[in-house]
Amino acid sequence: MASSPRVTVFLGISLDGYLARDDHSLDWLNVVQTDPPEDTGYADLMASADVLVMGRATYDVVTAFPEWPFTGKRVVVLTHRPLDGQHHEEGFQGALVDLVERLAREGHRHIYLDGGDAVRQALRAGLVTDMTLSWVPVVLGSGIALFGRDLPERRWRLVSSRAFPSGLVQATYAAHTEGD
Repeated sequence: MASSPRVTVFLGISLDGYLARDDHSLDWLNVVQTDPPEDTGYADLMASADVLVMGRATYDVVTAFPEWPFTGKRVVVLTHRPLDGQHHEEGFQGALVDLVERLAREGHRHIYLDGGDAVRQALRAGLVTDMTLSWVPVVLGSGIALFGRDLPERRWRLVSSRAFPSGLVQATYAAHTEGD
């Protein structure tokens, strides 16, 4: 079997741990728009990742953006519903671990994983190798939470952290492995 690819999570979250409002909107992220993507590491991530895997709810939000943000990237959407891939996206039904194994066999080395449910599935399965969380200085009070009560305990090693003029605080973690 091919070696496992790197699986990266890169998410903005509210101070109270939400990824999006209850209606999936991301308008609250505007409070940190002054931080250029190249400063936050997002541009480097997009240059490094050779495939993007996202959940269907995230995909539905992204397709409403004025421009498709993933031009030139292979995008696989985890979904049980028909997918009208307007930008050559492909749908996948099944276990995320099976998709990661398939992508490894196809030669993919770095997966950027996006979407709350997809990330929780990957955390439950122990697939996430590194995670960058960017705390946005806002409390939403409710919404779609990143972490749930059903996640297994796992240790993470802090790789880097920094604060931005907007108030955004970003931390990058690597999954703890034996010897760390």
